[in-house]
Amino acid sequence: MAFLEVQNLTKTYDGLRANADISFSLERQALIGLIGPNGAGKTTLFNCICGHHPVTSGRIVFDGEDVTALKAHAMARRGIGRTFQVYAATGDLTVLEKVMVGCFMHTHSRSKARACAEEILRDLGLFDLSDDLVSELPVAAQKRVVMATALGTKPKLLLLDEVAAGLNTLEIEEIMASIRHVNQDRGVTVILIEHVMELVMKVSERVIVLDYGAKIAEGSPESIAKDPKVIKAYLGERYVKEH
Repeated sequence: MAFLEVQNLTKTYDGLRANADISFSLERQALIGLIGPNGAGKTTLFNCICGHHPVTSGRIVFDGEDVTALKAHAMARRGIGRTFQVYAATGDLTVLEKVMVGCFMHTHSRSKARACAEEILRDLGLFDLSDDLVSELPVAAQKRVVMATALGTKPKLLLLDEVAAGLNTLEIEEIMASIRHVNQDRGVTVILIEHVMELVMKVSERVIVLDYGAKIAEGSPESIAKDPKVIKAYLGERYVKEH
């Protein structure tokens, strides 16, 4: 049985189909890219998988359990974590305190949450920032802290929504290394939504493409880059010529 199975998932809002009969599956510790033009339904699919939005029809099976009807907090406790496309750091939390918020998912002990957060920060190379305010960090560091906070919830499956948006080439390389580490060394299954094709094509073992709410292609990065439907809907001829 697959680790995650999405079966004929459809999500409508007032008659508008944001996701249309989407099906796919993945094995434990997979690293999958999810791409498509703006408005293709990528974030809506994430919202359904992690329980933020109820599905209109279809099934979601996670780690052998039908979780279709579960709310976000129940999904999180079963091991589905996520980051959000738009993140604006506010308030006066330090990096350590921010990551502790995620760690409190599984403990009421402040000392245990602190130890959990410190371990994650060391592992991701962020420990030196522990006492810095998240709101005062550059965008690239904030994105890595958000990922660390999600790891505090001890996810088996991590949904990353545009973690490379707005980053420069060096910062993309750093976030790419962090994603690989989380997947390969921490053993977390990852699905990432991303418009930075350099990242998607380098780290993903498989890529799923959405357009107008429907899945139009699925395959290796190499096959996706050559797929006429994907080129027409999203990548464009310029991408093909440059790669």
